[in-house]
Parts: sequence; C-alpha cells; structure tokens
Amino acid sequence: MSKKKVTLQTKILGLIIGLLLFVIALLTVCFGFLQTSERQRQAEQLAVQTARTISYMPPIKTSVATSKASHHQEQAVLEQMKDQVSAHAILITNRKGEVLFHTYHGHVGRTVNLSEGRSTLLFGGTSISTGDSDGETVVRGSAPIMKETGQHEEIIGTVSVEFLKKEIDQATAHQLLTLSYMALLVLLPGIFGAIFLTRSIRKDTLGLEPHEIASLYREREAMLLAIKEGIIAFDRKGTMTMMNTSAEQMLQVSKDNPLHIDQVLPKANLLSYLTLETIESNLETVVNDKTFVLNMKKVVQDNRVFGGIVSFREKTELTKLLDTLTEVSQYSEDLRAQTHEFSNKLYAILGLLELNQFDEAIDLIKEEYTLQNRQHDLLMKQIRSPKIQAILLGKLGKASEKKVHFHIDENSSLEPLPPHMSLSHFITIIGNLVDNAFEAVLNKEKREVALFITDIGFDIIIEVSDSGEGINEEKLSHLFTRGHSSKGEGRGYGLANVKEVLDELGGWIEVSNQKEGGAIFTVYIPKGTKGE
Repeated sequence: MSKKKVTLQTKILGLIIGLLLFVIALLTVCFGFLQTSERQRQAEQLAVQTARTISYMPPIKTSVATSKASHHQEQAVLEQMKDQVSAHAILITNRKGEVLFHTYHGHVGRTVNLSEGRSTLLFGGTSISTGDSDGETVVRGSAPIMKETGQHEEIIGTVSVEFLKKEIDQATAHQLLTLSYMALLVLLPGIFGAIFLTRSIRKDTLGLEPHEIASLYREREAMLLAIKEGIIAFDRKGTMTMMNTSAEQMLQVSKDNPLHIDQVLPKANLLSYLTLETIESNLETVVNDKTFVLNMKKVVQDNRVFGGIVSFREKTELTKLLDTLTEVSQYSEDLRAQTHEFSNKLYAILGLLELNQFDEAIDLIKEEYTLQNRQHDLLMKQIRSPKIQAILLGKLGKASEKKVHFHIDENSSLEPLPPHMSLSHFITIIGNLVDNAFEAVLNKEKREVALFITDIGFDIIIEVSDSGEGINEEKLSHLFTRGHSSKGEGRGYGLANVKEVLDELGGWIEVSNQKEGGAIFTVYIPKGTKGE
C-alpha cells in the first residue's frame, strides 16, 4: 500500500502550532527562571532591610545590652514587623548566640549556631544566608546591633529575619500558573489564525496539494509543447504570463522577456474584450505581414476576471487545410460520379436483356469492356502510381457523367511518386486543371479534354488541354489570383491553389492557347525537394 501523503494544510497547521508551543514554553521557562531569581533577591533584600531597621531601634539596643529577654513591648514590635513583611520568623541573639527575642516564644533562651552569621558579628556588616529553621529551608538576612562605647561602637548582638524558601517557590509557581493561563489565551488565537491561514492558502491553490500542482505544471508544459497552435495567457493589466513554443516561433518573440499583449498582438486590442460578455470567434489580425486567426477566452473565477487566454494560428495554414478538404471532397464526388455512371450502364444492359435485345446488350457490354479494358491497361501498365491512378479513375467517371470525352494520352507514363509528394498535392493540381477543362467544354459541341503525364527526365510533366474557347490574354495576369474568376462569386480558388502547391513543391505552370481553339495548361514538378 502506498503511504498516504500529509496534506499541506496539516503541515502548515502543525508547524504554526509547534512554533507557538515552542516559543510559549521557552518564554515560560525563561520567565520562571528570572522570576525565581528575582523573588529570591527581593526576599534577601527585604530580610536585610528589615533586620537593619530593627537593629537601629533604641529599645532593641537597650534590651540586648541589658540581656532582658522578657520585655513585652519589644516582643510586640517584632511580631508586628513580622506580619508586615510576611516573614517566617524574626529573632535577636547576643554575641554568645543566645536567643533574646523570637517571634515564636518557645525559642527564647535557646542557643543558635552563629556560623552562618559570623561575618556579621566579626565585621559588623549585613549578611545573607540560606539555612534550616525548624526543619524548613529559609532565606535569612542578618544585621548587627551596635552599642556606643566612647568613641567606638561595639557589636552586642544580631537581628535575623527569615523567609521560608517554599513560600518563595510557591509564589513563583503561582505566577507561572497565571502565565500559563495567559499563554493559553495567546495559543488559542494562534491556532484559530493558523486554521484561517491554511484555509486561505488552500483556497488560493484551489484545494490542490503541492504534488498535484507540480503534476499539473508538468502536464501543462508537455501539453503546451504538443499543441501546434500559438497560446498566450495574460493578466488583467495585459502583461503576458505564459507563452508556448509555437507562439514564440510564429510571432518571433521570446517568452523570457514578459511583454504587454498589445506589443505582441498590437492590432487585436484584446484587453477590450475582457469587459465584454461574449467574445466573437475567429478574429483576424495581422502581425509581421502575416494574418492570424484568433480565439480568446476570459479567465473567470467567482465572477471575477483575472485575465485571458488567446489561441491563434496562421490563416495560410488554415486556408491550405480547408483547400485540401475541399479537394478531397471533390475527389469523393468524382468517385461517386463514376459509380453513378456505371450503375446507369448496368441498368441499360438490364433493360435490353428484359426486352430480349440480346445483340444490343452484348454490343454495349463489349463496347464498355473495350473502353474499360483500354483505360485499365493504360492506367495499370503505364501509370504505376496508385495515387494518380485513383485520381484519374475518378475523373473518368465524372467525364462519363458530364458526357465529356476525357482522353488520356497513350504515351503517358509515370512511376510511383517521390515520398515528399502526397496525394493531396496531385488532387489539387490534376483535379483543378481537369475540372476547369470540363467546365470549359460543357457548352461546346465538341467536348474533348486530353491529359498527358510523364516523369521522363528530372521533372514530372502534366499537360491538360481542352476544346473550349481558350484563355483571354487580358485575364492571364489575374489567372492565378485568389478569388478572381469570371464564373461568378465564390469562385477563383482552384488555380490559386494549384499555384500555391507548385510553389511548395518548387514547380511552375505554363498556359497557352491552341490554334484550333482551347487552352493548354502544362505543369512542371521537379522530382527532388527544393533543397535538392
């Protein structure tokens, strides 16, 4: 089984929540450490300040100097000060370490270890220490009690103020708990914000995962390379965002330099179509003296227009394709005419047989057999190109239907065509020349069309002659112009197509009139390619 991939939404959500938890935990630890140190320092300072204040009180000095441990007034002051600073205990000792005053009466008269406050007794300064008191860890601040003796002062005792270490830790823990609640309040908006962000990103990517986007990108690149039409995408401002290779080649521009769509297709005015409800199909524009046919679609999402995509193709190619389809259609029509004419002859033979006109039926069969056999021998033995055979068979059928005598010269000969010459090339050339010859003799009493074809030498030569009126010399200059015809509108494309095919194959055509009437069209097609 394939391992299920983690979605982008899950990755981003997990990353943001993980970062928030890491930052909150780091800040909490740092704050806890700093707060613990600060509370320890505050407790030590408060213990020292309280001890120093008490040591300056005259009644305390007097009581310590006289070693009176039962003075109720001093005892009350110490208890009041203990309550004010929230201390654990306040005690006063003499130089021997005997407890003279204590906030807990049971401790009066005891002897305490003076090692922790020895610096106070020896040097007369304040001291801070951590020790045990009644089984509890305390922070102790001590200050000396001084007595004036002449010009000097004598240390007669010490005042110690104690704060429980656990109470300091409990106060810090309480603050950390409060901070945790605040961190939770910060974390919740962060989670909601992360969820909103991931949904927004998912909406921007149309619900697609990164691997799906990468796959679509690869498929798009392959598709754009495979499409022969030019494709350009542009945003609402007209800046090109994508161009395929075909578009680069046709317009002779580079996609590496983003251009404005009006610079690439200046006469198309494509930006104006972004505001229209419907866009016409097959718009025409001219670029670099070439005519292109355009089709454009707007890029719309949630009723917002983000830009457009235009596909285009050179009109010349489309025209060639349409002309080829027309010629193939004409070729099919010729084959239909041949079948129709043959069917008519079969029905005629059938009618003669039903009327018992056996001799006439036999004569018709012999005549048709002789004609078909002669044409078949000529086509099959001398015209060895199956492509040309198929075209001429179709034209023979059409000539029979139109009652035109179509004669293929017995001296014609042709080997199979070179690979670079296709059936459509000769459908265009032979089809148009022969059809024009048929039309030229339709209104004549003498309806004759002759065709000669040979490939002896370096060229393929095709000659089509007719018994019509010939070509007017005034029309010779426009004979191969597209759309020019004396036969009415919608005509004048056949000879123009012939000229274009010959230009493609590197050939040429000659036109002349016969002395007895009629025109001769002679086509020369080199057997080799243009480069050869």
